[in-house]
Amino acid sequence: MIVILGAIIGAAGGGILAWRRKGKPADIALYAFVFGLVFALAGLFLTLILHRAVM
Repeated sequence: MIVILGAIIGAAGGGILAWRRKGKPADIALYAFVFGLVFALAGLFLTLILHRAVM
């Protein structure tokens, strides 16, 4: 669940960042994809750390 939430928040944040910088639609899509991917990966590691700590 943390991974999905991270991907959604990252994609939204990246899209907004590119939009504020007056990016073209391709730039906005690229930023949204990359930020979504990075935040999903961070969420994955956070999930693994939390799972290890609880178990």
